[in-house]
Amino acid sequence: MASTETEKPAQIEQHTIYQIPHDQRHGTSRDLFTIWFGSNIMMLTIVTGALATTVFKLNFTGALGAIAIGNFVGAIFMALHAAQGPQLGVPQMVQTRGQFGTMGAVLVVGIVIIMYVGFLASNIVLGGQSLHTILPGINEHALIVLIAVISVIATIFGHDLIHAYARVLTLVSGVALIAAFAWIVFIHGLPANFLSMNSYSTVGFFSMISVGALWQIAYAPYVSDYSRYMPHDTGAVPAFWASYWGCSLGSILPMVLGALLGLVAANGDPVGGLTAFTGAAALPIVIIFSVGIAGTNAMNLYCGVLSTITLIHTFVPNWKAGPAARVAAAIVITIIGLAIALFTAANFLDNYTNFILLLLYVLVPWTAINLVDFYLVRHGDYDVAAFFTPEGGIYGRFNKAAIFCYILGIAIQLPFVSTAMYTGPVATALNGVDISWIVGLVVISPIYYFLARRTSPKSSATVA
Repeated sequence: MASTETEKPAQIEQHTIYQIPHDQRHGTSRDLFTIWFGSNIMMLTIVTGALATTVFKLNFTGALGAIAIGNFVGAIFMALHAAQGPQLGVPQMVQTRGQFGTMGAVLVVGIVIIMYVGFLASNIVLGGQSLHTILPGINEHALIVLIAVISVIATIFGHDLIHAYARVLTLVSGVALIAAFAWIVFIHGLPANFLSMNSYSTVGFFSMISVGALWQIAYAPYVSDYSRYMPHDTGAVPAFWASYWGCSLGSILPMVLGALLGLVAANGDPVGGLTAFTGAAALPIVIIFSVGIAGTNAMNLYCGVLSTITLIHTFVPNWKAGPAARVAAAIVITIIGLAIALFTAANFLDNYTNFILLLLYVLVPWTAINLVDFYLVRHGDYDVAAFFTPEGGIYGRFNKAAIFCYILGIAIQLPFVSTAMYTGPVATALNGVDISWIVGLVVISPIYYFLARRTSPKSSATVA
């Protein structure tokens, strides 16, 4: 059935976690490219790329290779979730009830909400700090609040405005990124010994690959939130490639800029370095990247709101959440994220590094279970109506196989973990190289497939 709806960015979205009817679907796969490309070109991506040369001490060549490999590999898993939106028409965390059961999904949904709040706080801090480098006369905390306000406004209007915003960011932020590279390389100039700064290390190389892969996998819990309005006949292949290239290229390019700045900026500060090295162009470039953070924040906040409504709905299944509930949840989550941002601003980089490493270990087994179930076990065939029943319909309240594999997936990574807080015995034997996410994906995927094939009930997809 063809969609009849058109995008309405100036109107407050009326849908929350429930299935989008076919006659209200709209958009093309091109929209999936812009939502992921435009939203990634911002200051937090630049700071993440700087980890390669500041925290992991890689030279530029090693940083470039690790950033590219990590993002290209991680984007495979991220983009595979894109087809779930057009097929099922529901948010990602609602769909995960099909693997874990209505109550079993609570753990995953709760972790994902914490993730959204963490990224929200990180982005608010960085947006405010970035603006402060070019507007030193304005209190940094006031600028942090400003970024939070812009973010929540976009979230209140919802899905269509966020997509429209991302299309603008794709153009504006893309031009700003090119301008930043050109100014730093050709106008300001790089040191003569630039390519010999730092050195290659296997530990640093694989650690940065993990960061790049995690950056992509961290999007997995909300990829279908932004594809669920797409027409049902969009197709898995166009949805995959549009999301894959949008998110991988949109991440790699600013991360490479961050790695460059991490080498040449004073004290390895990529934010201050961007301001210092882009001269007269610094004002528009930093403003664009900082305001771009608000767009990405709106995405994190929007999905955090949908996940929060999903969590509440689990315990109050007769509650029908409407736009007012979405607006209220957005305001509450923003206040929480803002409080965290103001509290952690002084130690941002250390807190952020520990945060993204922690995410790696809890998201990997979930994405393995979700993708194996969707593509290999059920082939996209789900009873969507059962997601909203108190007992979970044919999926039940708890799916023991999925819960077992999720917990096993976290536990099996521990020997391979290498962080400042804890290093497992295998990671120690590998001189600190962290391959935990690879182990988690490779081990859990076949185990879940075997268990699910034996225990999963058959279903017929229910569409609106």
